[in-house]
Amino acid sequence: MIQLSTAFDSGAITVLSSADPADIRLALRPDNASDFKQWFHFRASGVRDVACAYTLANAGEAAYPDGWEGYAVRASYDRQHWFCVPSQYVDGTLRFAHTPEYDTIHYAYFEPYSWERHLDLLACAQAAAPWCTVERLGRTLDGRDLDLLRIGEPAPGKRNIWVIARQHPGESMAEWFAEGLIEALLDGEHAPARALLERAVFYVVPNMNPDGSVRGNLRTNAAGANLNREWAEPTMERSPEVALVRHKMLEVGVDAFLDAHGDEAIPHNFVAGCEGNPSFSEHQDRLQTAFKQAWLAASPDFQVKYGYEVRQFGPEQMTLATNWVGDRFDCLAFTIEMPFKDTADQPLPAVGWNGERSRQLGASVLLALRAVVDTLR
Repeated sequence: MIQLSTAFDSGAITVLSSADPADIRLALRPDNASDFKQWFHFRASGVRDVACAYTLANAGEAAYPDGWEGYAVRASYDRQHWFCVPSQYVDGTLRFAHTPEYDTIHYAYFEPYSWERHLDLLACAQAAAPWCTVERLGRTLDGRDLDLLRIGEPAPGKRNIWVIARQHPGESMAEWFAEGLIEALLDGEHAPARALLERAVFYVVPNMNPDGSVRGNLRTNAAGANLNREWAEPTMERSPEVALVRHKMLEVGVDAFLDAHGDEAIPHNFVAGCEGNPSFSEHQDRLQTAFKQAWLAASPDFQVKYGYEVRQFGPEQMTLATNWVGDRFDCLAFTIEMPFKDTADQPLPAVGWNGERSRQLGASVLLALRAVVDTLR
C-alpha cells in the first residue's frame, strides 16, 4: 500500500486520496499563518516499480500560478541527488507520473536545504578558517537561533559586504547560493576570495527564516510575516529576524548588500536593484552597471535581458530589504533571483536549476564583487 508523509523538515502537502496509484490526488498546503502556498515536499513509500500518477488539485490557487508553465517536479531517492520528473500544468492542476526504482522517494518543489545542513554549514565554516566567526544574533519566534557568519578580519578602510539568503523559506536555492559563496570565501587557495578579503569583511546570514524553512512555508515566518516586506518597521513580535539583522547592519555599516531569492515564473538568473528609490544616486548607478558587467563576464548563468520592471512592487517598494538598505546606506544593493524552473539560456533538463548550480553561482558572484570593491565608497 502506498503511503505519503510530510513529518520531516520542510515537509508540506495535503493528501486528498491515495488509494489508487494511478490517481493520487494532493493539494498544496498554505503557510502556517498565511494564505501563501506553492512549496511542497513529501515522501512516498511502497512505490517500487509502481506506476504512480499525481495531481496537485489546487495548483491554480498557488501564489504564483505562472510558475507552473515549463516547470518540472524534483525527485530524489537518497535526498542527496535530485532529478526532474516531467510535469504538466492542465486546467489549474499540476500533474506528473513516475514509476520509482526504489521503495521510497521524495518529491519537492525544489531541492530542499535542510535545517541540519544549515547547522552543519555554520559549524564547519567556523572550523574551516581562522578568519571566520559565528555570531548568534538572537532567537526566532519558534526559538531557533538566528546566526551571522563574519568572514574576514575587520580593519580600518575595509568594506563591509552583507549577504543574506532565504527570507522566503521556500526559495531554498538561496541557501545553496549562500553555501557556495561561503565555501569559496573559506578556501585559502581561492584567489578572488583572498583578494576580496584583503579589502572587505563579509557578513553572511545563510538563512533569514529558520522557522518558515522547517515548517515548510513558501514565503512567511512563524507569525505569517513576509520578511521581505518588513524592512521599514520590523518588530520583535512579528519579524524578529529582520529586526535583529537590521540592528547589526546599523552597528557595523553596509558598503554592499546582496539578498538571494528564487523566482517562480522567470526562467533566468537576474538581479533587481534600487533604481526605483527616490534616493537612487549616480554612485549607485555606476556601481550597479559595473557589477552586472563583471558578473556577465564571470558566469554564463547570469543575464540582464530578463527580470523585474523598475518599481514593480509599487507602494511596498521601500519595505523590501534591497530598497531599504540601498536607501539607508547609499550603497550597492541587489536582490538576486534564481529560477525554480530550468534556465532558458543554459538548460540541463535532467536536473534543472538545482542546488549545485546555485552553489556555483554563489561562488561566481565574488568575481563581480571583486571588480567593484575598491569603488564601493
